[in-house]
Amino acid sequence: MGSGDHRQELAEFLRARRESIRPDQVGLPSGRGRRTPGLRREEVALLAGVSVTWYTWLEQGRRINASDDVLLAIGRALRLDEAGQAHLLALTDPGTTTIEAPKEAPSALVRLLDALMPAPAYVLGPHWEFVAWNDAQERLYPRLAELEGTRCNLLWVLFADPTTRDLIIDWDIHARQALAEFRSATSSLRHDPAMVELVDLLTAESDAFAEWWPEHDVSDFETRLRRFAHPSAGELTFEYQQLSPAEWPALRVVAQLAVPGDDSAQRLAVRHYLV
Repeated sequence: MGSGDHRQELAEFLRARRESIRPDQVGLPSGRGRRTPGLRREEVALLAGVSVTWYTWLEQGRRINASDDVLLAIGRALRLDEAGQAHLLALTDPGTTTIEAPKEAPSALVRLLDALMPAPAYVLGPHWEFVAWNDAQERLYPRLAELEGTRCNLLWVLFADPTTRDLIIDWDIHARQALAEFRSATSSLRHDPAMVELVDLLTAESDAFAEWWPEHDVSDFETRLRRFAHPSAGELTFEYQQLSPAEWPALRVVAQLAVPGDDSAQRLAVRHYLV
């Protein structure tokens, strides 16, 4: 991501997706001696019903026009889900959208975070910066109160703070999923100065981010269980859930809810003082 031509971003996304699809996934023979990882360009063109030359130009980032219908046909050929199709269409736009969002969490959302206690919860801004959090979230991740500037961000915490890898069980699975969700959620903001600064920082400070970001994975949010190896409360399990406030659509509330029959939230509340 950066300030380059959005056509090049579209080209990179198409190449990454094409190279990730096996021929047998789309009903084509694998064959022997394939030098190209994934599908060939001519195979994508055939499946999408477009000419090889035109598709090749699209992957080369040339200045050609492509209707939404044609792009969606290419997306189907590449087996993109709804999030992938939406991202594909978003890449035809320069990505210079600016979203107005409160710098501080509205008092109603702060009260909501408090009402969710003892479940850890927080509010994110449009670049996934932390806007507010409750006491339980700070007990789960005590360093949160120390973060400043660009580093006060969920993606930075996941990828650039080494303590997070010890805290989150199966960190690589959750980090990859979060990265795909982040890319999907911020497509229209990808050239916003704050986004460029964040991606540059993460690329410099996280080898995993630098390796995975060019893969162009995208995904809608998925409710899931997340387990933590907390240094004092032991192994904790929460259901990761996300809410979008109707009055403040640029913000999102993330709650880590108690699982029925599990006492993780209570143990976190009682034993946090041992950290």
